[in-house]
Amino acid sequence: QVQLQESGGGLVQAGGSLRLSCVASGSTSAKAIAWYRQTPGKEREFLAAISSGGSTNHAPSVEDRFTISRDNRKNTAYLQMDNLKPEDTGVYYCNVHPRLRYSDHGLVKADPTIGYWGQGTQVTVSS
Repeated sequence: QVQLQESGGGLVQAGGSLRLSCVASGSTSAKAIAWYRQTPGKEREFLAAISSGGSTNHAPSVEDRFTISRDNRKNTAYLQMDNLKPEDTGVYYCNVHPRLRYSDHGLVKADPTIGYWGQGTQVTVSS
């Protein structure tokens, strides 16, 4: 059984930075971890994914501003977000999928009923 806990969200001005954390319990060291974002009325949007070995995959829309990383010793994945914009406002989730490799995330629509998801952390960017 895997449990994920996101933290690090908050209110920040446009141009600012935040680092989100996703602490995993259970057997996740061999699995890819991904970050997604959801805004009201929209589907969950892929942001970035990382393999157990540290290979990364970032969505083109954020690859110049967001960076995913992980520390397997701490069972934690991070999402460093720089130069934040008001349109980055949303709830940020981390995900462990039973079948997707890190490079597969973003190629299929996110399904909140598949895999493990945290409860999300709210990010609000003011203009």
